[in-house]
Amino acid sequence: MTTTSHALEALKASIDRMPDPAGRVEAAAMEAELATGHGVRHAIAVSSGTAALHSALVACGVGPGDEVLLPAATVIMTVSAVTAAGARPVFVDAAEDGRGMDLADVAAKTTERTRAIVPVHLAGRTDGLIDLVAYAQSAGLHVVEDACQAQGSTTRGRAAGTVGGIGCFSLKDGKIISCGEGGYLLTDDDELAARAAAYRTHWLTPAPGAPAASRRGMNYRLAEPLAALARHNLKALDQAVARRREQALQLYDLVGDTPGLTVHAPAPDDAPNGYSALWRVDLDRPRDFSTRLAEAGVANSVGTYRLRAAHQHPACQDLSPADCPRAAQAVDRMLAVTLQQQTTEADLHRFAETIQREAKSWAEGR
Repeated sequence: MTTTSHALEALKASIDRMPDPAGRVEAAAMEAELATGHGVRHAIAVSSGTAALHSALVACGVGPGDEVLLPAATVIMTVSAVTAAGARPVFVDAAEDGRGMDLADVAAKTTERTRAIVPVHLAGRTDGLIDLVAYAQSAGLHVVEDACQAQGSTTRGRAAGTVGGIGCFSLKDGKIISCGEGGYLLTDDDELAARAAAYRTHWLTPAPGAPAASRRGMNYRLAEPLAALARHNLKALDQAVARRREQALQLYDLVGDTPGLTVHAPAPDDAPNGYSALWRVDLDRPRDFSTRLAEAGVANSVGTYRLRAAHQHPACQDLSPADCPRAAQAVDRMLAVTLQQQTTEADLHRFAETIQREAKSWAEGR
């Protein structure tokens, strides 16, 4: 039986049980498998990565009047989850080497209103996470990991999403493992798990200090057919991560020592999942260069998806964000080439040839 046939069989079983408004067979099984596989006490299935972030923040007690520290080098979805919780996002500059959040800026921007820190593992990278969590613990702050791009990444042998108090993941199409749309949270904290689970289903289940129906929540449940598909696909997580890492390494080798591009190597204790092949662009007008690559068929975060530092994003200007120059430069000079499970060896050769050709032409001013 083919992989597609197995997936269809998994879907059929869940569909045959419908209509079943209270159905939780597949989602509950998925949660148990995720918790066991990651060595944590709890997994909570939700409808998207954004729903995971929102639910996690609410579970941590984040609300109106609170502030949440997050890297300026992030995607808009993370910002949206913070504002949806009613809190104010406070953007933190990048470290001097452009990797992770600058701990001095984190400390400088921590106030009596700060409730949580949200490190964001862009392109599967967990730069500086261990030190950031240590700071948060000393300051009495929650750490909500945005690991939506970091399924399978590790730092010092620990899985991304399990280092802070609660980790958030996406199952959107295009992630290492997906089911079209969906997400999940991982935590060892019984109270955080109960609050996140209650919030994702209109608070119809109890949580410590908050009986069932005592608060308002959201409908962030993961549909049973999607949970069934996620369960099927998650069985291949290790193989999928290994393949993505292999693709990234092969692309690095093929691109080689192309002038104007420097491989963004991970820290020695980090093992990223290969979500994207990552370079620093040292060419003039790096954002325009990334756009040119996108036009030439090499999809990438800046050129294709218009990634920019959050404090410069048009949708964040009402937040009166402070300038974060190192984060802006790090994002502008980031070449994160999008990889997929179906990316072929021929695709990788085409990407490499295009990157080499366009970089040479760009450096020569053509």
